[in-house]
Amino acid sequence: MAVIILPDAQEDLLSLQEYMLDKWGETEWLKAEDEIFDKLEKANAGTYPGAAVKELASVGVVEYQNVFTSHHKLVCRRIVDDIYVYVIAGHRQDFATLLMKRLLKK
Repeated sequence: MAVIILPDAQEDLLSLQEYMLDKWGETEWLKAEDEIFDKLEKANAGTYPGAAVKELASVGVVEYQNVFTSHHKLVCRRIVDDIYVYVIAGHRQDFATLLMKRLLKK
């Protein structure tokens, strides 16, 4: 079982890192980063019950799950034994718009 952070989600993570380092400093970023990876490990192990992404579930797509941290919202999907991370967003971001852009991206 592995956690695979897809390229767009890697870009999300780097953007969040840059933002948090600038606004709150290294200590807060490291706490947030630890929390993100802790939740991903729990999701991968099956000990974190993520909720379906409501924006997708409303149109019948239920295999994508939200993983929440205190400051971030992640969108993941289990494929066989691996967890794929599609989106890493801050709670203050316009999640619906980000998700739509990500889904429509070519």
